[in-house]
Amino acid sequence: MKKIILLVTVAVVLFSCNKLGKGDFIITGTTKGMKTGIVYLEKQNPMGMGITAIDTVKIVDGKFEIKGKTLEPEIHFIQVDKLNGKIPLILEGGEINIEVDKDSVFKSKIGGTYNNDEFSKFTAESTKINKKSQKNVMAFQMRNKTIIEEAQKTNDTVVMNKLKKEYDIIQKEMTDYTFNYPKTHPKSYISVLITQAMFNNGNFTEKDVEKVFNSLDESLKKTKTGKSIKQNLDLLKKKPAQK
Repeated sequence: MKKIILLVTVAVVLFSCNKLGKGDFIITGTTKGMKTGIVYLEKQNPMGMGITAIDTVKIVDGKFEIKGKTLEPEIHFIQVDKLNGKIPLILEGGEINIEVDKDSVFKSKIGGTYNNDEFSKFTAESTKINKKSQKNVMAFQMRNKTIIEEAQKTNDTVVMNKLKKEYDIIQKEMTDYTFNYPKTHPKSYISVLITQAMFNNGNFTEKDVEKVFNSLDESLKKTKTGKSIKQNLDLLKKKPAQK
C-alpha cells in the first residue's frame, strides 16, 4: 500500500513539474564535448538594430536549461560562449530541445515544439536544395564576375536584368520551395515570415501577398509579423493608383 501511495505521489509531482502554463517555455540543451560554459538566449532588437541577450545560464555537466514566458512565437538565438555562430530557434510556449554541435554550430538540432520541428524540416530541405544548386551558382558567379562589376559601375540595368533572369532560373527550385511553403503549412510560423519576405521580392504583387496572407492560420495573423503584413497591405491599398 505504501509503495502504491509513493508511486502516485511521484507521478503527481512529475506531472506538476512538466505541466506548463500558456506561453511558458523550457529550453533544454545538451552540449556534447563541453562540460562547462555559458549560454545566452538572444533576441534581435526592434528595427533589426543589433542583438541583445535576454537571459544567461551556465552549462553544467554538458547540460543547460532556460525557463521563461513568451507572448507569441518569435525568432530568437542561442549563443554558446566561445563557439562561432548562433543557433536560431522559434521561441514559443512548450518544451524546446537543443543538441548543440560544438564543432559545427549550424548542424545543431532543434525540436520539441511544433514550430521548431517545422523549422528544422524547412532548414534541412533548404540545405539539400542549396547543395544541389551550389555548383551552378558558383559557375554563374565566376563566369559573370567581370560583367557584373562593369554593369554595376555603369548602372547598366539591361545587363543586370538579363543576369538576374539567368540567376533566377538556377535558383528556381529553392524559390519555388520557399514561396510555396505557406500554401502547405498555414500554421507554421515560418510561413508568416516568408509572406513578409514576399514584399521585397519583385516577382510578387500586392495581390499575391494578400492571397497568401489570407490563407494563413488566424494565430499567425495575430503575431507582430502578421500585424505588420496587414498594416503594409492596408497602406498599399490606400495609395492612389499610378497612371
